[in-house]
Amino acid sequence: MRFKVYIPARYGATRLPGKPLADIAGRPLIQHVYDRALASGAEEVVIATDDERIARVARGFGASVALTDSALPSGSDRIADAARARGEPDDLVIVNLQGDEPRMPAAVIRQVAELAQSPACDIATVCEPLAAEQLFDPNVVKVVRDDADRALYFSRATIPWSRDEFASGARASAHLEVYRRHVGLYAYRVGFLARFVAAPPAMLERIESLEQLRALCFGARILAPDAREACGTGVDTPADLEHLRKLLA
Repeated sequence: MRFKVYIPARYGATRLPGKPLADIAGRPLIQHVYDRALASGAEEVVIATDDERIARVARGFGASVALTDSALPSGSDRIADAARARGEPDDLVIVNLQGDEPRMPAAVIRQVAELAQSPACDIATVCEPLAAEQLFDPNVVKVVRDDADRALYFSRATIPWSRDEFASGARASAHLEVYRRHVGLYAYRVGFLARFVAAPPAMLERIESLEQLRALCFGARILAPDAREACGTGVDTPADLEHLRKLLA
């Protein structure tokens, strides 16, 4: 199986500027992510960045680097731009691994790459069981699927809505086992990615601020099975960074 991993990395994160270069156990955050990607068996791991500081550090630990325009609006756009500039073929499967996911298991990175090899799949992603405290959290994206693990909808809202339980003001559900947290890891072919970033944002995407809804709106087939291993959480805030430093100390 042939696939590559692209890691989009920006220096100017709003909540944690310079995040990719933050030191964790003697190595920058971006290197921890890169090592997870290498362990997946990818043919190549490419760091797509708009910042020469990140590029310089990444080259220092042996990564392939693609410099991209800082005006690009998302990681997907950054990867599409880098893949085009590097002449990647349309049928190549690329995994989009966010640059702040140092705990993403290599087995799950490989899982989405395997799923995306199927001609019946436009986007491969994964999900995990939802914890009770995440049920009403709008920062936790939920996904509902059909019986074949094809995504039906993604939302920051609580889906599915348990009418009888929640109408009475309940803040828990007796059916928690059906709820899933979407993990922001994607795999797709280069040709599909080019179509995706060229499409205009969909109304649902703008309402929810979830770009995967653009793909659903133009009819893309998204597979979202449970992840093979627990995916952990990314680094979004200074508190997340300190927690990770303690874990890896």
